[in-house]
Amino acid sequence: MDASDYARFAKQPGVTGHTRKDRYWLHITLFLITAVSTGLTTSLFFIGRSEAWAASTVLFSLAGLPISTQMVLDGGLFACLLLLFLTVHEFGHYFAARRHKVRTSLPYYIPTPLLGIGTMGAVINMREPILSTRTVFDIGVAGPVAGFLVALPILFCAVVAAPPPEYMFSVGGHEPLLAYIGEHGTFPPEPLQATGGTQLTLGSTALHWGLNQFADNLPPLYELYHYPVLFAAWLALFFTALNLMPVGQLDGGHIMYALVGPRWHLRISQAFVCFLLVSMAIGAAEDGPGFIAIALPGLGASPLVQELGTWIPLALLLQLLLRRVFRSDRRWVLLTACGILVMALLGRLVGEPISQLGYTGWLLWCFLLVFFIKVEHPPVEVRSVLSRRRRILGIAAMLIFVFCFSFRPLYFA
Repeated sequence: MDASDYARFAKQPGVTGHTRKDRYWLHITLFLITAVSTGLTTSLFFIGRSEAWAASTVLFSLAGLPISTQMVLDGGLFACLLLLFLTVHEFGHYFAARRHKVRTSLPYYIPTPLLGIGTMGAVINMREPILSTRTVFDIGVAGPVAGFLVALPILFCAVVAAPPPEYMFSVGGHEPLLAYIGEHGTFPPEPLQATGGTQLTLGSTALHWGLNQFADNLPPLYELYHYPVLFAAWLALFFTALNLMPVGQLDGGHIMYALVGPRWHLRISQAFVCFLLVSMAIGAAEDGPGFIAIALPGLGASPLVQELGTWIPLALLLQLLLRRVFRSDRRWVLLTACGILVMALLGRLVGEPISQLGYTGWLLWCFLLVFFIKVEHPPVEVRSVLSRRRRILGIAAMLIFVFCFSFRPLYFA
C-alpha cells in the first residue's frame, strides 16, 4: 500500500471509528480516588514509619486507625510522585497520538484500595486503528521515554538527598537493624530480619547498581520501601521496564515491531516470553514442594510426591503457555518445554548462579502476556521506513529497558 492508497483507506467510513467525547468528571474522579488509594495503601503496607507518625499530630481516625500529619505527608508525597510519573507516561502516548491525528481517550487511572500499592496504573483507549508503523512507533515510544525523563530526576534527587541510616529509627521495630546502625552507623550488607522468608526485598537493576557505587547513604533494597521518594522512583522505573518488554502490544512490542518488522518482532517476542518462563521454572523448581503435595497433605512427607507435585504441574503449565506462544506448533512446544525443564533442573542441582535467575512471580505476568496482551503484534496497514532519529530513539528505549529491568523485582529474602 503506497501513500495514496493509505490516504484513501484512512478516509473510508468506519476506519477511524465513531467520535466519542471524554467524560472529564470520570477521569478526574478516578485520578482523585487513585491518589487517596495509593497514598493510604502504601503508608499502611510499605512506608510504615510508625515512630514518626506517633510523634506527629493525629488528624482523624479511619476504622480505628489514627491518621497523623506525618502519615499524610509520607503517603501524599509518594502518591504525588508516582501519579506524576503515570500521568506523564500516559500523556506521552496521548500527545503523540494527537500529533498523528489518532483519536484517543484521556488517561483512565485504576485505583485498587488496600491492594498492592493502591493502583494498577493508568491506561488510555485508542479510538481508531493505527495505520502506519511510524505512528505505531511514535505513540509506543513516547510514553516510556517521557516517563523515564521524569523518573530519572526523581531518582537522582532522592539519592543525593538520601537521609543517613539513622532515618530508620523513625520506622519503629527492626530492633536488630537499629542496633547495628547504632553501633556501626551504616546498614548491614545483608538483612538481619530475614527470618522465615519474611523480609520483602526490591529487585536490583543495572541503574540502581551504578548509583550505589557513588552514593554513600543509599539504603539497601531490603529497606528501600520505607523511603517514599526512593520507593516511588524505583516503582516508576520498574513500570517503565514492564512496558518496554519487547512483547506483543506492550510499548516495547510496538517499538520492536516498527524497528524490525513483523517477522523478527514475533521471534523476539517468543524468545522473551520463553526467557521469562525459564526464570519462572527455575524459581518454581527452587521453591518446591509443589501443588500435589500441598493438595494432599497426608502424603506431603513423601519426597517423591513433593517432586512430582513440582514437576508435573510445571510441565503442564509450560505446555499450556507455550501452545499459545508458538501457535500450537507441537515441535517447538515440546522442544522448548524440555529445554526449560532442563534449565530448571540445572538450577536445582547446580544452585548459584543459575538459581539466582529464578523468579516464580513471572508466572502471572506470562499469563497476562500470552492470554491478554498477546505475543504477536496485530498487522499494520502501512509499512513505513523509520528515520535515523527514530531508530536511535528506539535503540535508546531498549537500553532504558536493560538498565531498569530486574530479574527478581519483588521477593522475600
